[in-house]
Amino acid sequence: MTYSFLDLLCLLGSVAMFLYGMKVMSEGLQKAAGDRLRNILSAMTRNRFTGMLTGIVITALIQSSSASTVMVVSFVNAGLMTLAQSMAVIFGANVGTTFTAWIIALFGFKVDTSAFILPVIACAVPLLFASASRKKSIGEFLIGFALMFMGLDLISDYVPDLQSNPEMFQFLERYASMGFISVLLFVLVGVVLTAIIQSSAATFAIVLIMCTKGWISFDLACAVVLGSNIGTTITPLLASMSGNVAAKRTAMGHLLFNMFGIIWTLAVFYPFVRLNVDITKWLGQGDPNSIFGFVNDLEANDPQLYNSIFDNSLPAGHPVLAKIAQMQFSVSFGLSMFHTIFNLINVTIMIWLTGFYVKLVEKLVSSKHMGDEEFQLKFISGGLMSASELNIAQAEKEIVVYAQRVQRMIAMAQNIVHTRQGDDFTKQFSRLEKYEEISDRMEIEIANYLNRCSEGRLSNEGKHRIAAMLRIVSEIESIADCCYGVAKILIRKQESHVDFNEEISHNIDTMFIAVEAAMTNMLLLLRNFETADQTEIITSYNHEREINNLRNQLRVANVENINEHHYEYQAGIYYMDIIGSLEKVGDYIINVVDEVKEQFRQKAAG
Repeated sequence: MTYSFLDLLCLLGSVAMFLYGMKVMSEGLQKAAGDRLRNILSAMTRNRFTGMLTGIVITALIQSSSASTVMVVSFVNAGLMTLAQSMAVIFGANVGTTFTAWIIALFGFKVDTSAFILPVIACAVPLLFASASRKKSIGEFLIGFALMFMGLDLISDYVPDLQSNPEMFQFLERYASMGFISVLLFVLVGVVLTAIIQSSAATFAIVLIMCTKGWISFDLACAVVLGSNIGTTITPLLASMSGNVAAKRTAMGHLLFNMFGIIWTLAVFYPFVRLNVDITKWLGQGDPNSIFGFVNDLEANDPQLYNSIFDNSLPAGHPVLAKIAQMQFSVSFGLSMFHTIFNLINVTIMIWLTGFYVKLVEKLVSSKHMGDEEFQLKFISGGLMSASELNIAQAEKEIVVYAQRVQRMIAMAQNIVHTRQGDDFTKQFSRLEKYEEISDRMEIEIANYLNRCSEGRLSNEGKHRIAAMLRIVSEIESIADCCYGVAKILIRKQESHVDFNEEISHNIDTMFIAVEAAMTNMLLLLRNFETADQTEIITSYNHEREINNLRNQLRVANVENINEHHYEYQAGIYYMDIIGSLEKVGDYIINVVDEVKEQFRQKAAG
């Protein structure tokens, strides 16, 4: 039997179905959980042990250590988690990923997957048409679960039969009989294979099938599984490339954790494999090494029976089939045990070295100069888009930074009011103009990021939050425009050779103080977007009324002052233009508060 190009495409399609099933399952769970999944990570990382437990639970739930570590990178990038906390979660994620291996081992071979795949899909599809978004998300989760096992079943059918391809078999045989060098080569195979398909679980599934059919020995299968632990770090490394320094350090810590684990395991590789074989036998699951010799002896002594086994021509109750099935489960159990014990020992050792890891990655990934990132987005980036529901937290943090930067423009505008014409005025005006350009750029980048998030799979709550955040970003940009507008009014004032007296300057300062207080209160609400305090919202409305009342008072007083010749009519015009611009700032601030209030109201109703 030759292995055709069509068979290769079918294999790739099977792997793709397996990966897509995990992706749909993960996204469905994220949508069903909504904010709760994000809150779990921020609440359960108070110390290294709860952080490790969080990593185990999250990875076991979403069935992908790559996905959970990318989420951790995202949280560190968003400032929701420290580097030390992220290390503990990543340590746990490596244990949690063994859960998938056990599912594949225990159900993939012991249970006829076709017996439950179609019933699961039958139950899931009606949920997709439910009106409640959470039911739809649960339906997606079940569909993903079914597709994952359907892909696993198809991988088993389309993995190339090396025994039927002599040239390929001789090539592998030459590299499989080189002792410890073969182990190193197959570790590299695991690294490369997992890096390409971006999933250690998929690699485990492929190797499991190859090993149970007697194509490679158990110890070399363990070597591939070992290498897959490094290959799976590629995904978070790619995700961190466009993130900040903390995100890069988190991804590097994940890589180092697995590299150090593999180094000590390779130092005791053969005894460690024997330990796992002994544990598997002690638990009554047979010898994982036996199938390789059994299948090869069968091929040498009874080729006809061997071919009948693998072309499915033997009757279902044949004793050889029953014996091979028992050996297959022994191998799957042994590989899962190897994967689990490796990660458990690794975590047990490394959890005490969290501080060392933090210091090491800080040295390996040095921080940039503060000035280098002064006018760059701090928390969000295009590379971290693996989990749309979770990326909202990054945008929330970035909006706070955006508002803080715009708040500086209020102080700049106030300073420039008191600056006379000359080099100092030109310098301050240029700085304010530069900040206004930066605010425009930040608005576009944050809005684009939110739009990309909205294209992903989101809960209804997530969609409403993104819509509110887009409106908030627009209002903050309008505040920046008003501040720049004040500076342009002053340019016109200088061109008209008009001066402000002390009374006008004092009144403008009073208005600036009121606006600054309102802006500070708005920032307080943005920092606590999900847990807004009702009293702070009321305070914001009080600030708005104060700004409006002050504007009205100054407007009435301006007419009287002009009539009483306190200052020129033209000075009064520019003065009122500035007051009007600052009053608009108050309007934009209260628009932001209204959006926060609406989110607060929806959360209370939910």
